[in-house]
Amino acid sequence: MIETRLLSTDELLRSLVDEVTEIRVRENAALQIVAELDRRGAASELGYRNLPQVLRHVVRWDLHVATRWIDTALLLTGEITPTGSELAPVLPLTAQAVAEGALSVEHVAAVAAVMKTVPAEHEATVVGYARAFEPRTVRTLGGKLAYSLYQDDPEPRDPDPVPPPANEHSLQWKNGRLEIRAKLDKVTGAKYEALLDPLAKPRPDTGEGPDPRTLSQREGDALAELIELMLRADQLPEHGGEPVTMTVTMRHEDLVQQVGEAMLDTGQHLPADQLRRLACDTGIIPAVLGGEGQPLDIGRKTRTFPARIRRALVLRDRGCAFPGCDRPPRHCDGHHVRHWVDGGDTSVGNAVLLCRAHHTLIHQSKWEVRMINGIPTFYPPAWLDPQRTPRRNLINTA
Repeated sequence: MIETRLLSTDELLRSLVDEVTEIRVRENAALQIVAELDRRGAASELGYRNLPQVLRHVVRWDLHVATRWIDTALLLTGEITPTGSELAPVLPLTAQAVAEGALSVEHVAAVAAVMKTVPAEHEATVVGYARAFEPRTVRTLGGKLAYSLYQDDPEPRDPDPVPPPANEHSLQWKNGRLEIRAKLDKVTGAKYEALLDPLAKPRPDTGEGPDPRTLSQREGDALAELIELMLRADQLPEHGGEPVTMTVTMRHEDLVQQVGEAMLDTGQHLPADQLRRLACDTGIIPAVLGGEGQPLDIGRKTRTFPARIRRALVLRDRGCAFPGCDRPPRHCDGHHVRHWVDGGDTSVGNAVLLCRAHHTLIHQSKWEVRMINGIPTFYPPAWLDPQRTPRRNLINTA
């Protein structure tokens, strides 16, 4: 038994990683047993309707948990090959990672879901996601991978412009309060979010404690304030050092040829025909991107230098740059890689977008961020990864 009180925090965390790894190794052994019970038809032998009913009584699992374990076991153990003479794993690389204790049952479910959407030769990539991130992020990265594979196909020209879904809005007074419901298309929805977000931030702590309002209450107050501001349109707030701005990224040749899709700063994809309509009544900030997506040159507005830097960071990082984070640019602040008080300059090459949580984490923990070939690269603490293998945010990459 480990005397936990005698260990440092880093040693405790390293011990936790080791213990969880051992738990997952034992889970793999249990999965092999579940697979064998299914193979020999144990439910019929014992007089049960199915194996989940057996496991509910044997190990007191809820039926949905038992079903998940059975599905996972079958993915990891094998299926009959065409010759009928051997067993071949459905997901061999996943099975190997589970046997090592690297993946949980939830990870396997996420990998299996992604593998239904991509060719089998991409299993190594998806398992790599699972070794580095939690199941939710594995699904997000898997969706991005599937989209990128689709994008590799020849792009057809837009046959006929397809109008966006009709916007819907309804009002109803109840008990002296106006209830509002709306369904907005991608572009209008992104504009609405960009307007509402700076007004919905928690109020600063003035000594009376943090803002007690819930997110829905803050957004409701923000809508009320937005209505007041629209009546004084010249007083709309700034966000990130410049007027409310929506960034759209697309390859110039695709825009010229009227093919492909653009990406909003919310992560939503926008067909080229809708982008062209948007460009008709919107100020355009041109950007030239290098091979790794670094901003090489950006258009100028009559704004201060910080606003220009922020636009370049949005183009490069597309949101929080911390590995696995999917917070959009409007939820992020600029962070000096080399701290300003230590002589770091305020420039694109010394800055990275981070959401509030990861900005705090970088300042208060042993995570480090460095610029490698112009791209923010993160190094985890030794307790998490003794080799401190560099990581990047794959969600926001092109």
